[in-house]
Amino acid sequence: MSITKEQSNAVPSLAKSLAVGALGFGVVSLCVFATVAFAERWMYRNLGLTGAYLAWTALFILLGGGVLGSLVVRRWRLPKFYLLYGLAFLLYAVGWVAAYFTLRGTAGEWVGSLAGSILMALVFAMGFGRLRSTLKFAALLFIANSIGYFLGSALNDSITGRAGMLLWGVAYGLFLGAGIGAVLHFAQVEELAGRPGSVSRTR
Repeated sequence: MSITKEQSNAVPSLAKSLAVGALGFGVVSLCVFATVAFAERWMYRNLGLTGAYLAWTALFILLGGGVLGSLVVRRWRLPKFYLLYGLAFLLYAVGWVAAYFTLRGTAGEWVGSLAGSILMALVFAMGFGRLRSTLKFAALLFIANSIGYFLGSALNDSITGRAGMLLWGVAYGLFLGAGIGAVLHFAQVEELAGRPGSVSRTR
């Protein structure tokens, strides 16, 4: 059965966006956290602190962009999505790391989660022309990111070792991925609804 242009441009449903975001980014996060679990010391020794964090950020961008990009249609579809997502995740990482290494401890983690979520939300809001939705996007990302990060941290503290680190990666990826998936869904639906004569459609 042939697919019309209108159907091919349909925005994925919220349920699909949540599922793909959570499961896909969960796998991505597991892969990245595996490098922490099995090669953290090697990376610090050979890349230094800054180099290690840059490498982890690059992995999240390279692997996550392909997964999350499958949820985006029209102008930001792959491979262009890498530009938008790459900038969003880079600023998220910068906000998080800057806050954490300035404040340290739990305070640094909470402020980092908030700062990173706001910066990521701002990039997505600007990219889809939905600046008025920045606060909503930031709230979604902050809640999802914080649940995933702190739940994962608790699992890591309880189980410890490599298994704990891997579980941290899964929890973090599942929740942040779901949050990003939701933001991408709402951003695209709102963008379509805001265009004169357009009708929002999802699949």
